[in-house]
Amino acid sequence: MPVTTLIIIGAVLAGFWFFTFIFPISLWISAIFSGVQVNLLDLVFMRFRKVPPALIVKSLILATKAGIKDVDTAKLETHFLAHGNLMKVIKALIVADKANLNMNFQQATAIDLAGRDVLEAVQVSVTPYIIVVPAITGVSVDGIQLIAEARVTVRTNLQQLVGGAGEETIQARVGQGIISRIGEATNYMEVLEKPEEISKRVLDNGLDAGTAFEILSIDIADINIGRNIGAILQIDQAQADLVIANAKAEERRAMAVALEHEMLAKIQEARALVIEAESEIPSALSEAYRKGNFYQSN
Repeated sequence: MPVTTLIIIGAVLAGFWFFTFIFPISLWISAIFSGVQVNLLDLVFMRFRKVPPALIVKSLILATKAGIKDVDTAKLETHFLAHGNLMKVIKALIVADKANLNMNFQQATAIDLAGRDVLEAVQVSVTPYIIVVPAITGVSVDGIQLIAEARVTVRTNLQQLVGGAGEETIQARVGQGIISRIGEATNYMEVLEKPEEISKRVLDNGLDAGTAFEILSIDIADINIGRNIGAILQIDQAQADLVIANAKAEERRAMAVALEHEMLAKIQEARALVIEAESEIPSALSEAYRKGNFYQSN
């Protein structure tokens, strides 16, 4: 085969490939047969905007087949260019629609762009999710330490998902409520006998305010008795009092020893004065004899 013919065939094939790449006719035909109205030129211009036409058409077909009305190519392109996850948004809308949840395309894209998994959020809203609260330690009024484990059943609050606090806040608030309730119990047996009182008390405090979840129930899974903190504190206080008493006794002993040393010093000083005075007696007598001032009584 002549070289010229090969070049012509190669050019034709390249041109055909370029034409089908620029004009995705097969994709446009698939959209038409799927009941989706898409302009062929719009698909062409998507190439220049660096938007994959196949993803847009697939998302649009999926939404149309599921009965999602407020979706068009412009919205899909905008969300893709904003680095959103189109397929998760469309799937989340489908799940929400089937579950009769009130969520539109704008809300779904806002949740997605906020960095949350919108599909998972909708699924959790449909099927409740359990948040495990780590072991919480509280002390009752009588000084007994109680260790409680809780399970919090929640579902996603789609209206507060953007900007709402996450699981850590729920765990912290529930833990705080459990500690507070245990601390109010005058006797640790009250908590062991009626653990549901903890759940009810904590649940009534509206702990899900400002969070991305709605708390359905709080269940105390287990309560264990820890140490007798009251007795330990009393022992520590007694030991501290003993140390203080010993210190005061040592202080008094030191003062007594110092006073004893002071008295001994004064006695020694007095003795020295007496000895000094006694040593002056002979000279005084001699002086008296010499001056004739010494009178001896009969």
